[in-house]
Amino acid sequence: MRRILLAGAAIAGARGFYELVARGWLTLDLGIGRRTRPLGPITRTIAAPPELVFDVIAGPYLGRTPRAMQETLRVWERGDDMVLAEHRTTTGRLVTTTLETVRFERPNRIAFRLVRGPVPHVAETFELHAVPGGTSFAYSGELGTDLWGLGRWWGDRVAAAWEDAVARSLHSVQAEAERRHGSTSPRRIA
Repeated sequence: MRRILLAGAAIAGARGFYELVARGWLTLDLGIGRRTRPLGPITRTIAAPPELVFDVIAGPYLGRTPRAMQETLRVWERGDDMVLAEHRTTTGRLVTTTLETVRFERPNRIAFRLVRGPVPHVAETFELHAVPGGTSFAYSGELGTDLWGLGRWWGDRVAAAWEDAVARSLHSVQAEAERRHGSTSPRRIA
């Protein structure tokens, strides 16, 4: 009976530990067996100028966070070109919370660096460049985990969810930038 109780306690403890890490409430940064893997690239052409796309991305961070985003984004500290922001992302049945610095280099670059989350290291960039018809958007980054093979396994799971969250966010950015650009473009008369 004692073994069953110990096994049950071990399973409950492991599950609790997993949830703390998966939710981003506990970051294990051991610095041993560190492996990094790429994030992205995700590329897209957005039918709006780079300045407008930049403003759509930067607006909720540097200005007032829209009510619709207040459940997923909380800016803890704002500066002129950098913020400390908390992101909440639903990943399956859990909500993962990350704390990141976000640096704005108007009008072509936005850089993110993880402070706290489900892995010890993430660095990402959004690059915006003018192209005929709008903006070339490119997302790339790297994700790092510790503990060799176990870390690589965990990193693969986190990276898939991370890239999915970026793709969903990019879809919203593209739709809003193109909507704003369409509403300011001169209308053609047939």
